Amino acid sequence: MLPPARNGYPKVDASAIIEDMSEVEETQLPGVGVRHDFVTRRGERVGMITHRTGHRELLIYDQEDPDSCREALRLEEDEVRTLSDMLGGSPVTEHLSELEQSVEGLTIDWVKVGRNSACSGRTIGDLGLGTDVSASIVAILRDGQSIPTPQHDFQLHEGDTAVVVGTTEGAREIVAKLESE
Repeated sequence: MLPPARNGYPKVDASAIIEDMSEVEETQLPGVGVRHDFVTRRGERVGMITHRTGHRELLIYDQEDPDSCREALRLEEDEVRTLSDMLGGSPVTEHLSELEQSVEGLTIDWVKVGRNSACSGRTIGDLGLGTDVSASIVAILRDGQSIPTPQHDFQLHEGDTAVVVGTTEGAREIVAKLESE
């Protein structure tokens, strides 16, 4: 047993905590953000992509093919805080991730056009998405095909994925428009 610390709080044996922690692998994703992965005690691989626009994707990898995701759950900033609170997480980690993301200056994000999306069936021009000089849609992924540099008259469809590139703030604005219902 450790003696109490001077400030009245008990001392913590950090070596015991470190032994219990899984090794976290960090991968920089240029223009996108950072991915962190770890393997659970049961051998399941879990990851989190922290996008420069603020949202995160919780990844559950396929046990048969560790390079393939079985499930990807998109979480917005408030949902990440809620999940972190539920899991007993620390806001320090979240702040450090935000600082890491703000350094590079260029953001790339992928936004899926959902069934209830206000942009489904409308053109990029109708939505005013081609007028922002700080970010733009540089490609649309549709039915396994890539459509580069869509023009203002390009119509978005449910299931399309828009590839947005620009400043962090500009990309956030476009993502918000694409995700509005």
